[in-house]
Amino acid sequence: MFKQYKLKNYHFHLIIYICALTLIGIFVIGSARPDLQPKQIFGFVVGICIMLAVSLMDYSFLLKFPWLYYALMIGLLLMVEFFGKNVNGAQRWLEIGGEDSGITIQPSEFAKLAIVAFFAYFFAKTQENISTLKNLIISFVFAGIPLILILKQPDLSTTIVTAVIFVALLFISGLSYKIVMTVLAVAVPTVIVVLTYCIQLAKSTDADYPYQLDRIMAWLYPTDPRWVSKALQQQNSIMAIGSGQLWGKGLNNSEATSMLNTNYILEPQTDFIFAVIGEELGFVGCAAVVALLFFTVVECIYIGSRAKDLQGRLICCGMATWIGFQSFVNIGVNTGLLPNTGVPLPFVSYGLSSVIAIYIGMGFVLNVGLQPKKY
Repeated sequence: MFKQYKLKNYHFHLIIYICALTLIGIFVIGSARPDLQPKQIFGFVVGICIMLAVSLMDYSFLLKFPWLYYALMIGLLLMVEFFGKNVNGAQRWLEIGGEDSGITIQPSEFAKLAIVAFFAYFFAKTQENISTLKNLIISFVFAGIPLILILKQPDLSTTIVTAVIFVALLFISGLSYKIVMTVLAVAVPTVIVVLTYCIQLAKSTDADYPYQLDRIMAWLYPTDPRWVSKALQQQNSIMAIGSGQLWGKGLNNSEATSMLNTNYILEPQTDFIFAVIGEELGFVGCAAVVALLFFTVVECIYIGSRAKDLQGRLICCGMATWIGFQSFVNIGVNTGLLPNTGVPLPFVSYGLSSVIAIYIGMGFVLNVGLQPKKY
């Protein structure tokens, strides 16, 4: 389980990147929601302790229990389905203990980690025959069960992020390029045609549609009276980021024109924390966060490229996909590049489950880095 490692192989700069991101998040959360800052600090301390412990455990040993991780993931998601806490029509959390003294966890965040660990084992085991119809069907069934349970919460954004992680792992494991190109050739035009039809239908009628389509319409037509109220949150985020200019208005500022102080930014501690960073830390703060996230993703890919086996490569690339894609979606929503969908900004947004899960994943990555392949 534990091995003798060389200190020179420990990627301390990766720890610096993610700690810097979390500390920025703690300061911004303190400005947005001071009551939540102590909880985020607690999550940071617990997360980094677990990360350091996991980083010293042989990942090959930890991946000997993939079915346990998968069973725990499905068990927690089923518990959410039957006993979960409902907030604003979404049932995504499990409450352990009393409402005042207990803790709340979001199993879908740990599901991302379980997907990375399970499929790192599964794809490494079936590497030689990964492109066969049998193995593809089995892998899609294993991925589909948790994805359906997350979608039912409902949580489309987390479902998409988790699905992208799975697809990235499948591709990196050696899936035939012919299959990839065939799927893309069919899927991309189909999605474009379906979306175009739905958008045209929504424009021409006043019927009620799923909230996902409403968000797309609000993104495309933010000034249309039918969707202006639903586009307001995203438009306020864009204005907040722009108002910060180069250096921002400063943390905990008391300016009357602040979008945060006037409560025009909803969920400023989670989904729209990048808007608070833009307003209070300006372009410089936003650029620093983007750069740190970019360096973290690149470092994960670099460690994966030097991994001793496919399992290690899949772990690193899975975590890189998780951090990179989720960051792209969060920042894209905050800046108006993508339709409004709620995902936290990795390491930065408030959420104990999100912080602890992603820190455990980084512990795996650090251990892969401690066991590079020998040239």
